[in-house]
Amino acid sequence: MLISYRWLARHVNLEGISPERLAEELTLSTAEVEGLEAFAPHLSKVTVGLVTSAEKHPDADKLTVCTVDVGEAEPLTIVCGAPNVRASLKVAVATVGTTLPGDFRIKKAKIRGVESRGMICSVRELDLGDEHDGIWELDCDLEVGKPVAEALCIEDWVIEVDNKSITHRPDLWGHRGIARELAAIFDRELLPLDTSLPATLGGEGLAVRVESAACARYIGLEIDGVRSEPSPLWLKLLLLAVGQRPLDLLVDLSNFVMLDLGQPNHLFDRTRLDPGGIVVRAAHAGETIQTLDGEQRSLTEADLLITSGDEPVALAGVMGAEASKVIGETGKLLLEVASFDAVTIRRTAARTGLRSDSSARFEKSLDPTLPMQAAGHLVRTLQAIQPEVSLPSKPVEDGDWQDPACEIELTGSLVRRLLGVELEDEAMAAILRSLDFGVTCEGDLLRVSVPSNRATRDISIDRDLVEEIGRLHRYDNIPERPLVAEVNPPPRDLRRELVTGIQDRLAGAAAFHEVMSYSFVATSLLETLGLAQREFVRLVNPVVEGEECVRRSVVPGLLKLLEKNRRITPDVRLFEIGKGYLPEEADERGLPGEIHELGLVWTRPVPGKKARFDAGLFAQMRGVLDDLIRALGFDDLRWEPAGSEAPAEPWMHAGRALCGSLVGRDGKRRCLAVQMAELEPGLQRPLGLIDNLAGEVLIGRVSLDELLLAQPRQGGFEPLPRLPGNKVDVALAMPVAISAGEVRKAIEKSGKGLCREIELFDLYSGPGLAAGTKSLAYHVLLQSDKKTITDGEAQKFFKRLERAVGELGGELRRE
Repeated sequence: MLISYRWLARHVNLEGISPERLAEELTLSTAEVEGLEAFAPHLSKVTVGLVTSAEKHPDADKLTVCTVDVGEAEPLTIVCGAPNVRASLKVAVATVGTTLPGDFRIKKAKIRGVESRGMICSVRELDLGDEHDGIWELDCDLEVGKPVAEALCIEDWVIEVDNKSITHRPDLWGHRGIARELAAIFDRELLPLDTSLPATLGGEGLAVRVESAACARYIGLEIDGVRSEPSPLWLKLLLLAVGQRPLDLLVDLSNFVMLDLGQPNHLFDRTRLDPGGIVVRAAHAGETIQTLDGEQRSLTEADLLITSGDEPVALAGVMGAEASKVIGETGKLLLEVASFDAVTIRRTAARTGLRSDSSARFEKSLDPTLPMQAAGHLVRTLQAIQPEVSLPSKPVEDGDWQDPACEIELTGSLVRRLLGVELEDEAMAAILRSLDFGVTCEGDLLRVSVPSNRATRDISIDRDLVEEIGRLHRYDNIPERPLVAEVNPPPRDLRRELVTGIQDRLAGAAAFHEVMSYSFVATSLLETLGLAQREFVRLVNPVVEGEECVRRSVVPGLLKLLEKNRRITPDVRLFEIGKGYLPEEADERGLPGEIHELGLVWTRPVPGKKARFDAGLFAQMRGVLDDLIRALGFDDLRWEPAGSEAPAEPWMHAGRALCGSLVGRDGKRRCLAVQMAELEPGLQRPLGLIDNLAGEVLIGRVSLDELLLAQPRQGGFEPLPRLPGNKVDVALAMPVAISAGEVRKAIEKSGKGLCREIELFDLYSGPGLAAGTKSLAYHVLLQSDKKTITDGEAQKFFKRLERAVGELGGELRRE
């Protein structure tokens, strides 16, 4: 919302208070100020000039050559095309170098052979209105040479207040409400404003009838003797400062009262209304109205209408209708000022897309005593401009409204306790009185009379009054008191730490996507995976028909999601951390036992023949699990073929399944910690995983319960290597029956403690190798903390490795 500094000065004495200080104090005590800028800064560069002579241009009938005194040593020669320019006229002059609105820079120019050194400006050229029939004629008593802004006393600053910070304060949606706050902040008196209704001629006014609870109060006031004319300069400038474009006196005056008091109003052409009067009612479904923007709008029963006879004349609280628009020289008006339901107006404005200044204020629940004040303010301002204006009848009103003013009891001890500051009761009363609250002190008790403008959707309990006292006393004046409390570190949640570590590692470097599947599994899927014979918790009323089994593991749900995601991208990496439910381990209450596990699935198409190399998805999945277990703090993961110590799952490939074991805190190796396997190829088609991108499907499982029982490495600082290592590549031809784990042990043994890193990067079997043989290639980093590894020591490693793999039936490949 835009606020004018000069407008505020009409309500409160701001002498000695700069716009910058005002904005800062308003932010600290009342509402956030988002911006502050000078209004029409170009007016300080435009000068008051006196046309000393005006001669016809020798070479143009419609141009005038003027001599203009602008207070300088020499007068200026200016060529002007306005019909009203003449000698002895005071005008607004933009001299050479001045920049006008629209980034229009004044330059010296020759016009039809006559040099012109400036421009005599019209109102529109100065962005002060739309009048452009001629130049702006200034008052004859203005001092020549002064800036126009200073000479006319129209210097102003525009303050932008954040709307969100005053949403709960309907009293701040007008300049007088802001001024009331400033009076309290700077300990100034709020200047009086006469909003009483002038005397009427006592006749009977147009009837008003309210038929909807969405209108609490409706006032209709007849006004006669109004002339249609442009607004006075002071009114135009105030409206321009807050972003309103002046149109004519009636529209401008209506906007002025709304922006001054915060109460919207509307003027009807009384000659176009039905003599039967005004009816406020709910719209009929499908009823239409043509609003002032020219749009035909269809209404619902939730909308509120102002009607005259059977014709809608306004969409209540939002916009007037073409049917009652003030046109021509009509001198008979009906002023509407009302209180409408905030929710009704907000819904209508949102549905129709008509967000107006009027609806923005009605949405905040305005003070129901404001309408009569606004009526009086508008009429008195109009009569100050046009004294012949009269009121032929008394105001007519209808509606069921009540004054929201109330009384609240407040104790000084409560204020001191909540604010944490020792304030005297009289100081609290003084703050509240500065905000127009009535206060009576009775010992520690303060009886506070809340005025209607603050009791409307704002002040309702004693805590609200404490907030008023606190913000006017200024929160930055309340001494800081450090909170004293015993701080105990919370107990470590090892399971939560484990889950966070898994999520960070897999979703980061491993590029897996975390999913969350349902805990319910279809019997058909379990039958496909060979798990249906196991015992499951079963649902009596399944959420999805057929999914009546509660899962024992996250793997079935992951495979189901794998099939869906594979339709979108061929390379799918998913993981889930979840629970499995085991009915055979039910407790004494009959609740199934719970296990916590991590499940991973990874599939991608088979690499093409032109691929440079491929270490195999199996090896890469093992690498992911190795890296994950190490990152979680466990260094002794040992892989064994599945089935040797742990039972293999039915979905596991018979020859491509591993079980990883860890040493527990009890010193015993726990063999069920980690499992990985290729999905049995025969299951790919039933699971919908066979298509033109068919490839391996790798599955991993990690028991979080077993990890919590395993012995992590002891933490400590590991210094960076001081000496360089020697990285070598090792290629081995091994019998197919020899596992990669056995080969890794042979490499570690041959390194005699120097093998810091061992990475399998290639696995091959096929042409070029003997039958029953496979080729494995490793990156090996040899490094010592005591010495640099030379090429000679690397050769000794190769000799030892050659003997070790020979004992396994393999050989070191030299080519």
